[in-house]
Amino acid sequence: MPMTIASRWKAGAASDTGLLRARNEDRYWVDNERGIFLVADGVGGHAAGEIAADTAVTVIRDCLSAASGPAEERVRDAIARANNVIYDMAREHEHLSGMACVLTLALVEDQEMVIGHVGDSRLYLIWKGAIRKLTSDHSPVGECEDAGELTEEEAMHHPRRNEVFRDVGSQPRQAGDTGFIEIRRCRLKPDAAFLICSDGLTDQLTSLQVREIVERYEGDPDRVVLELIHAANAAGGKDNTTALLVAGPRFRGHCDSDTSELPAAVARAAAQLRTRSRFFTGRFAFLVYGVLLGMLVWAVWRGVRG
Repeated sequence: MPMTIASRWKAGAASDTGLLRARNEDRYWVDNERGIFLVADGVGGHAAGEIAADTAVTVIRDCLSAASGPAEERVRDAIARANNVIYDMAREHEHLSGMACVLTLALVEDQEMVIGHVGDSRLYLIWKGAIRKLTSDHSPVGECEDAGELTEEEAMHHPRRNEVFRDVGSQPRQAGDTGFIEIRRCRLKPDAAFLICSDGLTDQLTSLQVREIVERYEGDPDRVVLELIHAANAAGGKDNTTALLVAGPRFRGHCDSDTSELPAAVARAAAQLRTRSRFFTGRFAFLVYGVLLGMLVWAVWRGVRG
């Protein structure tokens, strides 16, 4: 197995039912040693959605733990295998009919991340003070947002926001099928971080709000993901919310940017200003005192002469 950089990174994940749902149909999996990170969001109603998400995590975990070969091939095969197991279960058990899930999977090896993505969960890269969405939303509203026809906030509040046209489990699939698995690649820097999340987070928080919270990272990814979930609940908590953050060994949010010296520079400038203020205040006071003393001497002199 190729040596991963993920073991030198810190990962934290959390999931919450939210304020309106009765059960949590989100699932996640973290294998930092192998560099495997997954968020799955069940669809289908009743208990079926969580069963689909559970099945996806189990199948993908087992496939990637045992497989070898090129990273993209392993990602495709694992997702396709999960798809077909979910599909077969739904056919065999009437109460599971229609179940499926959406998911985002990241496999990190040799300073490169391979992303396998189906649906409307998301993966964001946060680096040098910027946030970038690396996945596409496989939904009508998501396509309009990506095309610039809707703003991010318009898309967040659109009535068809949660419709998807790609999922894992609703029909039999092959790993290489067109219009099934979206594959993205990304080089990872040690001063970067990435976030995988379900739509329960991004339906409540804008990417700017997400970035601001992630950039408060000070070495504890668990604290950041809990803060993200708390913010989503405070904004309405309409859905299950899952957040999985993986931070590079040199990631410190905005403190890693080129303006990291700014606070120190500001402090130095303020100290210099205070020093100059004291200097000018002292010189001014000395001048005033000199004038007053001169006036007093002059008055005394006039009195003596008079």
